[in-house]
Amino acid sequence: MTALVVVIAKSNRAKGHKDPTDWLPPLVAVHCRYAAEWVSTKLRWSLAADGTEAGTLAGIARRCPTTTVEYQLAA
Repeated sequence: MTALVVVIAKSNRAKGHKDPTDWLPPLVAVHCRYAAEWVSTKLRWSLAADGTEAGTLAGIARRCPTTTVEYQLAA
């Protein structure tokens, strides 16, 4: 998995510093991938998620039964 995805400038500006509670990609078909990469990054860098963020990610995960989160420990 990768944490960088090419997007148009408008989408990048809309996201800003928002977590998945406040912003998801406009294309619903990529929500599972986006959430998996978000979680992967959190795990890799031992970052915390607040309750609202964790709840949002759990809700997305329920709609993504075939998506697997993969991550590598930071070097």
